[in-house]
Amino acid sequence: MKQVNPKTSYSFEFFPPKTAEGMANLRNVRDELAAFSPEFFSVTFGAGGSTRDRTMESVLEIQAAGHGAAPHISCISSSKEEIRELLQTYQSKGIKRLVTLRGDIPSGEVSAGDFKYANELVSFIRAETGDWFHLEVAAYPEFHPEAGSAQKDLDNFKRKIDAGADSAITQYFYNVDAYFRFVEAAQKLGVTAPIIPGIMPIYNYTQLARFSNVCGAEIPRWLRLRLEAYGDDLASLRAFGADVVTDICARLIAAGVDKMHFYTLNQAGIIGQIIRQL
Repeated sequence: MKQVNPKTSYSFEFFPPKTAEGMANLRNVRDELAAFSPEFFSVTFGAGGSTRDRTMESVLEIQAAGHGAAPHISCISSSKEEIRELLQTYQSKGIKRLVTLRGDIPSGEVSAGDFKYANELVSFIRAETGDWFHLEVAAYPEFHPEAGSAQKDLDNFKRKIDAGADSAITQYFYNVDAYFRFVEAAQKLGVTAPIIPGIMPIYNYTQLARFSNVCGAEIPRWLRLRLEAYGDDLASLRAFGADVVTDICARLIAAGVDKMHFYTLNQAGIIGQIIRQL
């Protein structure tokens, strides 16, 4: 077995389970991934704050188990007072890192609340808490689906960094050159904060295609056709997908990338295989 690159650090993203069975599964997944000494585990935040309590419960349990924990916090549909209360709670619990997002707009939502964009939330958190939190923001190597142009998306990203973000985690991608070019373009704008690649393992094609249609992450034609060809043969699809994602990670490491963030979908097996293959 190859050794994990000691210079590469990992973080892993979970979504908050809805059931006791789901929480028990998440504990097992967390314990399995903890073998890779992650920098932190993050926990997502539902549209309009729909998972607020479950997000906090999951984060505090991760922290109590001795791991770095980072709740996602989004501003859509939230008032300043609601965000202030949430920040105070996390501070009182000793949470030191936040993944700071605009968030998805719930279906039928009319009001954005007191915040419209993530840079406004970042500025608010800095004004309220100073340097207490390490703030992560989102980046889109293939550009946000709502962006008017590539340049406007880059400008929006820079606004989040200028507002006080410490680093960024990208949307997942399967085109490594898109990541490299995004980082280069951001650096030309004066961005010096780390831009950490987000990595999505391939579990099944239908699910991946649905995610990608929503978030604007491109599945290259050659990859899409190969995945479609496996049909219901999930074992072969996942083995192939693990090799594809391992190659992506290897290219990133070879280019000097020393941090990666995995979107786990609350599963560990394929991610463990990918990291061990590195």
